Amino acid sequence: MVFHTYGNKENKAVVLIHGMITPYQIWNKTIEEFADSHYVIVPELDGHTEDETSEFKSVEDEARKIAEYLTKELNGEVYLLAGISMGGRIVSEVAKNTGLRIENLVIDGAPLMKVNGIFKRIMRNNYKAILKKSKGRDPKVKVSFEKNFLPGEYWNEFLKIADNMSIETVDNIIDSLFRPFEFIKYPDDMKILFMHGTKGNESVSKKGALKMKELNPKMEIRSFDGLAHAELLCFKQEQWNRELREFLT
Repeated sequence: MVFHTYGNKENKAVVLIHGMITPYQIWNKTIEEFADSHYVIVPELDGHTEDETSEFKSVEDEARKIAEYLTKELNGEVYLLAGISMGGRIVSEVAKNTGLRIENLVIDGAPLMKVNGIFKRIMRNNYKAILKKSKGRDPKVKVSFEKNFLPGEYWNEFLKIADNMSIETVDNIIDSLFRPFEFIKYPDDMKILFMHGTKGNESVSKKGALKMKELNPKMEIRSFDGLAHAELLCFKQEQWNRELREFLT
């Protein structure tokens, strides 16, 4: 895992966690939004490192490493902890650490509910196929990438991740993401926002949001009609930033 930092360390800390097979640069517009007034930390998760090979073991292992870093570097003081997709599941785990003091937790499209074996198998096969085709530079992957996954400006960073990512990492991510999540009541002074779309598999995120709210009734849920998984952040990040600012203030 590699930690990228921006801004003055004396300012309040903003921590942003990317999703599966997604470069950390997906947060660029949010980094620009906050770096002048906050200390922004963006981990490059294991299995997603662009300049070296690394192995993703589990969501819990990533959460532990992030919590240890925040404890060591910030004495556990975090103004905002936000994650998208797999990153949303990771921040949900990080926030369980009682040694951290997190003021605001933002979760977008996190898969927190157990899914059936067929769904897991489809996800596993799809990601392995994408990885294989990306390594082989199949031109069809780029078309699909720009249409359904990320803006084209992140293509080169995506390829660096794909070239370094192993099949074992894909298996570990899928196994880890779709294990049952232990929902807890977070501290009363932690503000929580859960965002999700309504298309496709966002029904999984919606169910997880409702389950989390049962234990955290003050948590705010924002649903974006007609948007697919992670679409707001990835393709409409200025709007995502506005939603975030509104929540924080």
